Amino acid sequence: MLSQRRSGILLHPTSLPGSQAVGSLGREAYQFIDFLIAAGQSVWQLLPLGPTGFGNCPYSSFSAFAGNPLLINLELLAEAGDLDQIIPQAVPSEFVGADYDTAVKQQLPLLKQASRNFKAGANETRRQAFADFCARQRWWLDDYALFEAIRRDRNFVPWQDWPQPLRQREAAALQQEATRLQEAIFEQQYLQFVFFEQWFALKKYANSKGIYIYGDLPIFVAENSADLWAHREQYLLDDNDRPTVVAGVPPDYFSQTGQRWGNPLYNWEQMATDNYAWWLSRFQWNFSLFDLIRVDHFRGFSACWTIPADQPTAEHGYWVETPGRQLFSTLRDTQGKLPIVAEDLGIITPDVEQLRDQFEFPGMKILQFAFDSDANNPYLPHNHVPNSVIYTGTHDNNTSLGWWNHLEPAARQRIADYLLQEQVQMPWLLVQTALSSVARLAIIPLQDILSLAEEHRMNTPGTAENNWQWRYQSAELTPAIADRLKQASHLYGRNLCNPTEI
Repeated sequence: MLSQRRSGILLHPTSLPGSQAVGSLGREAYQFIDFLIAAGQSVWQLLPLGPTGFGNCPYSSFSAFAGNPLLINLELLAEAGDLDQIIPQAVPSEFVGADYDTAVKQQLPLLKQASRNFKAGANETRRQAFADFCARQRWWLDDYALFEAIRRDRNFVPWQDWPQPLRQREAAALQQEATRLQEAIFEQQYLQFVFFEQWFALKKYANSKGIYIYGDLPIFVAENSADLWAHREQYLLDDNDRPTVVAGVPPDYFSQTGQRWGNPLYNWEQMATDNYAWWLSRFQWNFSLFDLIRVDHFRGFSACWTIPADQPTAEHGYWVETPGRQLFSTLRDTQGKLPIVAEDLGIITPDVEQLRDQFEFPGMKILQFAFDSDANNPYLPHNHVPNSVIYTGTHDNNTSLGWWNHLEPAARQRIADYLLQEQVQMPWLLVQTALSSVARLAIIPLQDILSLAEEHRMNTPGTAENNWQWRYQSAELTPAIADRLKQASHLYGRNLCNPTEI
């Protein structure tokens, strides 16, 4: 349950500026924290941090626990003594987006070299830190490092296409690969070590300045992931280790065929036999990474839309209840307070609301969804509740200026009438409306703070290309913008909170 009126900014680290081809955990991340402080903010929300595959979507990762090596800052590696020099070309001044292909080509060879340098010449202090990290994280790191080493050695084919002894994780086959690929395994362990070394240093800096880090936990895992390979029995798979059913959402106003996401579904009955140990470990790890976490597709902890894997669309799916109540009760018994925000967007049924409210999880309100119906719309400000998080829009929405530009005149007039404005100035009117809400936490995408149009949106759902690429330029975060946001936050009591509790 949220206890303080706070506000913050939504920005994924890949959107940070800098000399690397995608944003990183380096100097610019610290500068962004300084901007948050200057702007009177106390929360930084980001998207999942895991290693991504095709499409670079942070919600589709090769691991539910690992960090994305492309976010590792090379200058910090040089300062740590793992790199002698930084070779990648500087990002040209006209560069306008995250370039993942260039990042892979430029950064991965340097990261490989850093791993070799570390192995050959790291001082005793860092060697011990590495050994401690590998020992503490063995419960996920060993499987992930081996998975990545085999996957790369076999030209990135999915694990279901590996030889059966490896696919089925026969002990002798795993040992043989672990011996043969020990250099590649060490490299993967090193990459995770330095990623989390940099991440926890950044989080420590943020927390020391009164900034809380708000993370994101996708409910499902990717089919081609270390999690599925290492824990096949906890998913609904056939004899060939392919999903028998997959995740998605049913047909609705937005899609006549629904959405077929394709993620494998959990074998909740099997998970209950060890008291949901994998889930407890996953939540506890995320609680160490973040001060608050948004649980994506929260309704899946009440019931999942279950689609037969042989169906090309979501139309022929069906609801299957899931034991979210038992899981969160067990988690609360072991963890105590649960710093969770429920992503409860879309068509939410009473059972989902009851699950959310039983554990006092804040829900989400989106202002871009507020003005398309009548006074009962739950996203309209007069229907907000204190224990919630208000957004102008999320990473899946258009920017607020882009959204406004697409509205018909009648819709614009309805918004102007509701907000008592003769001259609507978007997107700052929506920003101020979010800050004025009774919702205790207000989160604004940086694109809206910068008054950016549609071409700067982060993601367009249902499309596979040209997403997750937006980056801002350092010069855009001006003192004038910081002052404007600070004054608005102060006006609505959002920068007067107790720094010791969220």
